[in-house]
Amino acid sequence: MRTSRKIALISAVLAAGTAAAVLPMTFASAATACAPAWSASATYVKDNVASQSGHNFTAKWWTQNESPSTHSGQWDVWIDNGTCGGGTTPPTTTPPTGPTTNPPTTGTKMASAPYVYPGWGNPPAPATIVNATGIKAFTMAFVLANGCNPVWDGESGLTGGVHASYISQIKAAGADVVPSIGGWSGNKLGPNCATADALAGAYQKVINAFGLKAIDIDIENTDEFENTAVQDRILGALKIIKANNPSVKTIVTFGTSPTGPNYYGTRLVQQAKALGANIDIFTQMPFDFGGGADMYASTVGATEGLKNLVKTTFGYTDAQAYSHIGISGMNGLSDQQEVTSVDTWTRIRDYAKNNGLARFTFWSVNRDRGCAGGGVVSDCSGIAQADWAFTKVSAGF
Repeated sequence: MRTSRKIALISAVLAAGTAAAVLPMTFASAATACAPAWSASATYVKDNVASQSGHNFTAKWWTQNESPSTHSGQWDVWIDNGTCGGGTTPPTTTPPTGPTTNPPTTGTKMASAPYVYPGWGNPPAPATIVNATGIKAFTMAFVLANGCNPVWDGESGLTGGVHASYISQIKAAGADVVPSIGGWSGNKLGPNCATADALAGAYQKVINAFGLKAIDIDIENTDEFENTAVQDRILGALKIIKANNPSVKTIVTFGTSPTGPNYYGTRLVQQAKALGANIDIFTQMPFDFGGGADMYASTVGATEGLKNLVKTTFGYTDAQAYSHIGISGMNGLSDQQEVTSVDTWTRIRDYAKNNGLARFTFWSVNRDRGCAGGGVVSDCSGIAQADWAFTKVSAGF
């Protein structure tokens, strides 16, 4: 990873925006009556039923425009309840044709979780940050690989080291933690685990070690982000993780252009749909565009581009698309000398909050201290600011 660069990933369960309506089934002769026919334009939530091609299906989670006949495999959204016949039972509650609120209304938005790196940049005590800012969560960098086994960066395993101790301190301070798997550099799990099943097993070890509510997959560089086979392996692994841990939010974090995802980012989102990966949140890192960028305009442009891609790929409304995306910025000076001031970060937060984004984070708490003229370094932002100012702004998300 670069000296100051963060990057992260995974999380947010697709939950129902309205109460699930379980549609009744009756029996005609020996055959189960068919539920109302599935409609591509209808929105279904957990436990809604529909029929297609002579079979009844039950939804496992929120879905729209995912055909039951082709999305009823082991890890897919629909459960095949078997053949039906003898007529169609009229629904007591018609599945809504569109969201009545910004769906999903629960399970998507996360507390802001800025990145912290225990092995670098004079890491502050978690209790100090929580008490000074009110922040409720941190993203922890970075889980790397020893073969196909997950280990913290610079350590030989997951437990018993500096990172595990820091996680204990975070929890003791009353905050949550989201481990970030990957990053810009280092030996990563994606290329080292040969199959999606093996990679899912490695992710599961991290979840089990710390009783996680979310994981962040920070997919970067030519070994993961720009390697299509590894992209697909990561998505396949996250599909398995989501099926086995439906309450754990999965987040994918990746780079962007000022107008939205590049080729590899676009492919990542579209492949997530094609593979049925059920990713909760797609998060972009809107920085390192080049010196002199207008960081508010560039961040909004990148985010709107991602929203439009997610909207068209999944058939979402604007509100639904916003609820599945996030922003992961860089406070103060970026690697390419772009400047994000506290005021700019506040405007970006307000944009994210007002549009119902799911995730809001930055790289990093270690750097959230003033040092005007200090350059791009590990333990301060390179600009004049009060200590922990970016974290305090983020807590308002």
